[in-house]
Amino acid sequence: SGLNFDIMRRWFAYRGYDVTFVRNVTDIDDKIIKKAAEQNRPWWSIGYDNERAFNDAYAALGCLPPTYEPRATGHITEMVEMMRGLIERGHAYEADGSVYFDVRSLPGYLSLSNQDLDELRQPAGEGETGKRDPRDFAMWKAARPGEPSWETPWGRGRPGWHLECSAMAHKYLGSEFDIHGGGIDLIFPHHENEIAQAKGFGDAFARYWVHNAWVTMSGEKMSKSLGNSVLVSEMVKAWRPVVLRYYLGTPHYRSTIEYSEESLREAESAYARIEGFVQRVTELAGHAVEPAGEVPPAFAEAMDDDLGVPQALAIVHTTVRQGNSALAADDKDAAVARLAEVRAMLGVLGLDPLDA
Repeated sequence: SGLNFDIMRRWFAYRGYDVTFVRNVTDIDDKIIKKAAEQNRPWWSIGYDNERAFNDAYAALGCLPPTYEPRATGHITEMVEMMRGLIERGHAYEADGSVYFDVRSLPGYLSLSNQDLDELRQPAGEGETGKRDPRDFAMWKAARPGEPSWETPWGRGRPGWHLECSAMAHKYLGSEFDIHGGGIDLIFPHHENEIAQAKGFGDAFARYWVHNAWVTMSGEKMSKSLGNSVLVSEMVKAWRPVVLRYYLGTPHYRSTIEYSEESLREAESAYARIEGFVQRVTELAGHAVEPAGEVPPAFAEAMDDDLGVPQALAIVHTTVRQGNSALAADDKDAAVARLAEVRAMLGVLGLDPLDA
């Protein structure tokens, strides 16, 4: 979930880090080309529609915009440079107009997923001919009739998904950066192949990898390809965006979320308790109470421990209960102090009702 990385980014910013957040756009790949053919539409219009839908969904859920949002098709030059460097270093080769990465050339390939290369079964993609080893993967795919293509030293073609990401990471984050995020389903082959390209090119690449789990329905990953996805644009017609953010963003990033109406109703009730406290104390104070300069230590400790949002959220609810007790005891100063703390914590989570 992009929400997990939005909360991570907010927490790093709170901790005083200068965060560069890059979220690249895959605007050309096999799925886009296939859908364009099925719908008899230009490939770029399919890509742009998806890009807008993603951005609208992130905005609806209160995610901060990325520092940079590069598109793959705008970085063909960088991809050609990376392929040229990999060929020169003996990690890649051209065959039948395509360019492949030689997986056996790089010691440590598959170290992220801890697989055995000899046991690996990586099926060849459509049109991938001339491979020296069936496990080698395509960085550049030779042009086929009716498909978009770009000129390279090895002939016209289009980029592979893995190459797009390595080249854009190199351009915007340099040869080494702190964190690479993504869904757990991307560890292999995508992230392994990104690492291989970057390391083969001479980059140190990512210091840490953060993989989030899925939103599931009936135990299966929600995805358009499985036909079981529920679009954010549809969900916000039935649920407030802030409730969706609470529901999707507050479980631990490595926890699977099983989608259900009942769980959403529970999230709605939980957020309503927080919101009610904020409104009552704000009315009592007669003005908006500014967030505290620091979050409570227990909240910070939870967030510092592998982004422990569930534990941090428990501190929010405990503080709300303390504030409500102060209200019941007519202790205005204590209630205001608890609200200041709650607002500071909600600001980190992107859930402050007064920020809307």
